[in-house]
Amino acid sequence: MHIRFDIPADPAYAARVATVLSDVYLRKYRYIGFGLIAVGLLGLWVPIGGKDFDASPFWTTILVVGVASMLFPVWARYNARRRLNGLAVDGGYDINDDTVTMRSGDESGHLDWDEVTKVTESRGFWVLFTGRVPYTVIPQQFMSADQQETLRAFLIERDKAPA
Repeated sequence: MHIRFDIPADPAYAARVATVLSDVYLRKYRYIGFGLIAVGLLGLWVPIGGKDFDASPFWTTILVVGVASMLFPVWARYNARRRLNGLAVDGGYDINDDTVTMRSGDESGHLDWDEVTKVTESRGFWVLFTGRVPYTVIPQQFMSADQQETLRAFLIERDKAPA
């Protein structure tokens, strides 16, 4: 297998990549925030302690921390988009049986397929994980239909089909 495609300079592309990677990476904060909000609301609703004990500041703090935890991914995504907005360089991918080589401007990097533990699909990208961490993305929009099918068949064969 050998797939090669170029990515034209697009000011919005880097922000889209940051959005996809942050969605995957920051998902845990939404779950933590939801859990804290549920515990905080339950604590405010169900009275605990004696007559002289007022636990509402404690439960209110838990509730506020839960809301902050749920808003953190929104802030991080906005901040990443703001920093990357206007970054437009030519890039490309060279994918073969052994490695994925990414090129962005003058910089390049590669990832061996043996290091990839999982592949997921999100918003028109394949997200490649090393361990539990999202490492890079492969954009589907710049690939031809034949290239997408070739890569999908390769991922299925390697037992890394997108989840």
